[in-house]
Formats: sequence, structure tokens, C-alpha cells
Amino acid sequence: MEFSFYKIRNLQSLLTILPIFIFLSACNSSTREGINEEQFSNYWYQGKAEINVFELRQSRYGEVRPGKAVMIFVTEDFSKSKQVKLDNPEDRPSDAQKVMKLNMTREFVTGVYPYNTMLSVFTPVYDEVRSPKLTASVTEWCGQAFTQLNYKNGNYHAQLFSYFESEGDTEAKINALAEDELFNLLRLNPELVPMGNQRIIPSLIFQRFAHIPLKVEQATISKKSIGSNQAELEVVYDEIGRKLAVRYQEFFPYEILSFTETWTKANGDQEITTAIRSSMQLMDYWNKNESIFEPLRKDLGL
Repeated sequence: MEFSFYKIRNLQSLLTILPIFIFLSACNSSTREGINEEQFSNYWYQGKAEINVFELRQSRYGEVRPGKAVMIFVTEDFSKSKQVKLDNPEDRPSDAQKVMKLNMTREFVTGVYPYNTMLSVFTPVYDEVRSPKLTASVTEWCGQAFTQLNYKNGNYHAQLFSYFESEGDTEAKINALAEDELFNLLRLNPELVPMGNQRIIPSLIFQRFAHIPLKVEQATISKKSIGSNQAELEVVYDEIGRKLAVRYQEFFPYEILSFTETWTKANGDQEITTAIRSSMQLMDYWNKNESIFEPLRKDLGL
């Protein structure tokens, strides 16, 4: 009887501590290879966003326009079911998914009127699945256009809204790697970017600028070291004449230093857009929305 009681008592102890082990294991587990949890969390989970400002030379209407591009990288808790940011992730842990979010803006002027674009990409940090959501908007004095992609049931459900009659308001289903996701994959670990021939959804901003159908294209992805601990990722589309080159640091946190977009049109004309990083800061900008913080924009070069 004493031996049986001992076994029962130890079984009860095991059942008591087992959930703790399971919880800790779940917190530290990663299904993505190449993510160093300690290194990643020390940088990305310190309650700040990484703000990167670029000197932009945007090609539009046959001319190169000076402007600014900003890439804001930050991690947050994302709802798997609603595909929106969770306000209180601790209340719904089973629905929470840690994502790397990229908000990228471009501002430039064409003649008398301005252009403003914004791209948002939400990429899971630990789950090897497609980015569940991408959005892109283009606003200028003629009107605005908006695109949203939600990944559900094996496809991206795309909704496109535009003031152009020829583009109108449309919906579509497509399934491929999104070019815009590559920026986030680089930040997680460049080794996560697939190489070689790939089926890719071209940049949502490019699709709006070029007024081409939103569909999957064949492209070739490659990367190479270029010295000084830097590398370059290149994406080449033969059919639509687009090439994207992204220069980044080869060591963690794999900062993006510049990007170049080249579009060779059917008539042979080329439009080349370049963006070179001029400043970077880690900042909890959402806590700095009072007028006393406006001088910080000057520090960023904005």
C-alpha cells in the first residue's frame, strides 16, 4: 500500500508540473529553422519598432522624382481568425500569432500633385506559412486605389478597388509567394527566401503603377555576397520586364540598406526607381504622438 501511495503521489506531482513544461516548450518552440530565439527576442521584443528612412528616386511618367520612402518593421500579435492585430492577445492565446509587420510608405511629387503609397505585410515569425495578409494603397489627386490579400483555405482572396473604370472593383483567388513578403523573410533570416524559379505575385504597388492584371508570374530569385558583409537579393520577371534588387546586411538583424526596381517596358523603355537608406532608429513611435516629439522627425531626416 505504501508503494502504491508513493506512485500515486508522484503521478499527481507529474500531472501538476506537466502543463508548465508544455507551456514553456510552446513559448520557446519555433517551426522555422534559422530563427535564433534569444537573439531574435532581444532585438525584436524590446517594445520598439525599427524605422528606416530612404532617399527615394521614384520613376513615374517617364521622369525620376525625388522623395522619401520609409520602412517600419515591428513585431506584434496577430489574430489567426480575423487577420487583424489583437488588442488583448493574453485573452485569446490560441488565436494569437506572432508576426513581423512591415509598413512601407513612399512620398513623392509629380508636377503639381503628390503621390502617397503604403504597403503593409504581415509575416508569421514562427509558422512556416504564407503571410496571412497584405494591403497596398496608392493615393494622389486623381483618386485612390486599394488592394487587400487575405490567405484563406489555400488561396489568397484578393480584393482590388480603383477609381479607374478599366480596373474597377474586382475580386480574385490566387496562390503564390508574394514578392512583398520577401522583405520580411530577409529580416527573419535570408536563408528563408526560396531560390531559383518561383511562382510569385509581383509587388502590389508595382501592379497598381503599371496597371497590369494581378496574377501569378514566373520569376527567378537569386542572391549573392557583394563584400563588406553585404549581400544582394535579386528577383527577375522575364514576362513583365520587372527586376527587384535588395541590398542587405549578411548578419543579424539583416538590415535592408537599399532597393532598386527596374521596369523594362514592351517598347524597350526603362523606368528605374532607387531607394538608399539614410537613417535608422529604434523607437516606440506610437508613444510619441504629441507635438513636443516632432523634432524627432528631423533626426530621422523627414
